[in-house]
Amino acid sequence: MQCVILAAGKGTRLLPLTAHTPKPLIEVCGKAILQHIVEALPAEVNEIVLVVSYLEEQIRAFCGDVFCGKRVQYVTQRNPVGGTGDALLCAKPLLLGRFLVLNGDDIYGKEAIEKALEFDWAILAAVSQTPERFGVLVPNTDGTLKEIIEKPQNPPSNYVNINGLVINNSIFDYTVPASSTGELYVTDMVNAFVKDHPLKIVEQTLWLPIGYPDDIEKAERILNDQKN
Repeated sequence: MQCVILAAGKGTRLLPLTAHTPKPLIEVCGKAILQHIVEALPAEVNEIVLVVSYLEEQIRAFCGDVFCGKRVQYVTQRNPVGGTGDALLCAKPLLLGRFLVLNGDDIYGKEAIEKALEFDWAILAAVSQTPERFGVLVPNTDGTLKEIIEKPQNPPSNYVNINGLVINNSIFDYTVPASSTGELYVTDMVNAFVKDHPLKIVEQTLWLPIGYPDDIEKAERILNDQKN
């Protein structure tokens, strides 16, 4: 099974840390974010597809052709501001059947990823006390996804989108328009996909997004507490 990791962004919110280092290689607890992600992948994931752009030569040198025992392929996102949907489309020629999709700047718990792989199609969700700041997942009564609503004033649930998917190539059958800024979003593709497919919502209890410098200290505190 393959895992697509979206690792092309510049990480401008993490400046100055990302001035000379791509965000996936920023260290948390002495280990690159990208390594945290790969080490959380189940054994059945035997190949990683890295979508890269900013300072991509550093990521290629860091991971090589085999990383943490898993084969690695690379694809360059030529339009790094094209959005997550554009990044996923860049990986399309390399993808075979069912695959995982994860952000390259978030740390995920292993157990929920393993649980998600029990379903044909699944989406990882975190419980948030401030869901209005995120894309909010609206569940059906059977625990599958009805839709994702971006930053609603009155969130219909506390489940927020953390950009973790178990999906297959049929996601590419759904053509969605670009946003007003010209970006394509995976969330729009998912909203089209779930009209025809049951996408199971799986709660992820460990989700550490690294968006700002302060997030590194928070993540390190949580990870260290888990060890003790």
